[in-house]
Amino acid sequence: MFMGEYHHSIDDKNRLIIPAKFREELGNSFIITRGIENCLFVYSLSDWEKIVKKLESLPFTKKDARNFTRFFMSGAVDAEIDKQGRSGLSQALVDYAKIEKECVIIGAGNRLEIWSKQEWDNFFNSAKDNMSDIAENLFEGTLDL
Repeated sequence: MFMGEYHHSIDDKNRLIIPAKFREELGNSFIITRGIENCLFVYSLSDWEKIVKKLESLPFTKKDARNFTRFFMSGAVDAEIDKQGRSGLSQALVDYAKIEKECVIIGAGNRLEIWSKQEWDNFFNSAKDNMSDIAENLFEGTLDL
């Protein structure tokens, strides 16, 4: 399970250090794709395969299913970690996530998320005051936090 928050910068070749804590679980090869809310999602190959199977099970006759699959799959790239612990990001992914220099890598259960620092700060600041309401709505009567 991925968890935690790490702050890094991308270099002039769009390479990003993947925190050592995450490298072993990710493996040498993994998938990076467009996420939701202008961040990037990073999946191990085994978790990516599970997601692809779920996407393939969606009815292609549903417009939302086709649109989401196009959005999600067209942004996906194979990625690897180099000897310095870095992974390259495509320019299209950097542009999508609005990453300029500083970024935040967070563990989100079965995936990593890569955010521009500005987008992460915006998300975090807008969401933090609503967390008790969100938790109540999601876990009502089912989980003690």
